[in-house]
Amino acid sequence: MKGMLERSRHLPAYPFAAGEVVVREGSPSGGIWILVSGALQVRKGGELVNAVNRPGAMIGEISVLLNKAYGATVEATAPSLLRHAADGRAFIASDPEISRLVAVGLAERLDFVTSYLSDLKHQYGDAPGLIMVSDVLKQLAQRQAPLARPGSARDPDPDY
Repeated sequence: MKGMLERSRHLPAYPFAAGEVVVREGSPSGGIWILVSGALQVRKGGELVNAVNRPGAMIGEISVLLNKAYGATVEATAPSLLRHAADGRAFIASDPEISRLVAVGLAERLDFVTSYLSDLKHQYGDAPGLIMVSDVLKQLAQRQAPLARPGSARDPDPDY
């Protein structure tokens, strides 16, 4: 995600000490954080779900895109430096390359999760407690986002 570091160099940077929370699950979103250096952990419902240490990694982009509260708590596990786009939507829309980098990051994460679930199913089959993996994979494969509304989002009666 070096490209994201280049594209975000104009944003203000904030240091975080180990143990300091960057975003808290359930709190209002809107901003996107970009890791410059350091290490973070991601907890959802108190469970550790990810570790982040790749410069250029983004925090909060899913919440911004879905217009939802932050879905996880992100905490620094080492002294870290992050850049902050207070208006995440504007940041994503400001440059097609930023939009592409966000999409690539999300696609990488989705690919990892689906590959992991598929591997679980392949390795453990119908082992007790893992039978639900087939259902999860089926749900992922069949999940459809809300239908797009046809037409334009622009004002049908502009002032000009």
